[in-house]
Amino acid sequence: MLIKKSPDLLPSEITPRRAYEGRREFVKQLGRVAFAAAAAPVLPLSSAHAQSGQKIPNLKKSGLSTMEKQTPYKDVTTYNNYYEFGTDKSDPAQTAGKLKTRPWTVAVEGAVAKPKTYGIDDLMKLSPLEERVYRMRCVEGWSMVIPWVGFSLADLIKDVQPTGNAKFIEFVTLADPKQMPGINAAVLKWPYVEGLRMDEAMNPLALLTFGLYGEVLPNQSGAPVRVVVPWKYGFKSGKSIVKIRFVEQMPKTAWNIANASEYGFYSNVNPEVDHPRWSQATERRIGEDGIFAKKRKTLMFNGYAEQVGQMYAGLDLRKNF
Repeated sequence: MLIKKSPDLLPSEITPRRAYEGRREFVKQLGRVAFAAAAAPVLPLSSAHAQSGQKIPNLKKSGLSTMEKQTPYKDVTTYNNYYEFGTDKSDPAQTAGKLKTRPWTVAVEGAVAKPKTYGIDDLMKLSPLEERVYRMRCVEGWSMVIPWVGFSLADLIKDVQPTGNAKFIEFVTLADPKQMPGINAAVLKWPYVEGLRMDEAMNPLALLTFGLYGEVLPNQSGAPVRVVVPWKYGFKSGKSIVKIRFVEQMPKTAWNIANASEYGFYSNVNPEVDHPRWSQATERRIGEDGIFAKKRKTLMFNGYAEQVGQMYAGLDLRKNF
């Protein structure tokens, strides 16, 4: 992510060959995926059964969804940034299979009236699950449209009742070198930590996420629980969360610690603020004719300005990037 291999073309701008070669085979594979999904049993989610690929029952469609064409499942699940499993986009799909996601607990602590430790299955039952189709934008210049499954993070926040001292919410993710080969490399300071301002976390768009495409999250996509914040760059959406802390001071976050001049705390999608080494004004949608696809103009707040823009009124978005 931090290495340029050519002065003219960023490695992150090169869509994997699978996205533009072998179209006939891709169609066949897509058909197989659709058939497998249709044939998959819809079982009650429990510690004994919940696993990647299992259908999640009783989902309702959300009115917060975009109507844009969804990125193919194969691309969503094989082109990932998840450095705990490797820095190449294909690494997580190849190395995350052994991650044990049951049993799993998420501790909620800090400035709350009701600190709790949730088992993952109890957490999934805290609020009705729904499917939301969100645009997702990576700082590197690529984007996707993904149907996530979850509920508003605000529902969890209300359950634990933050105190007046809670100004920020911090997400701490799993860091287990026995399961995550990338932890053994000094790429980032582990565990991976991300954070939001409280009003950002309470925005209805901020999603506590357990699945995608109507199925339990694959390991490489952040199983068993992650956050999705669609108006921010993708690295703000912490994966495989084990702890949520409510704090008074702005938390130190992984990429901000690694390189504060390139990765600010807010990390809102803003086409007017370039990354120091490349423009953020355009993006390439994964799965759309590969490297030859015409770039799209990047939308302010990733197209969610109407829903979130008011939170940043009066804030200098060039300084607070």
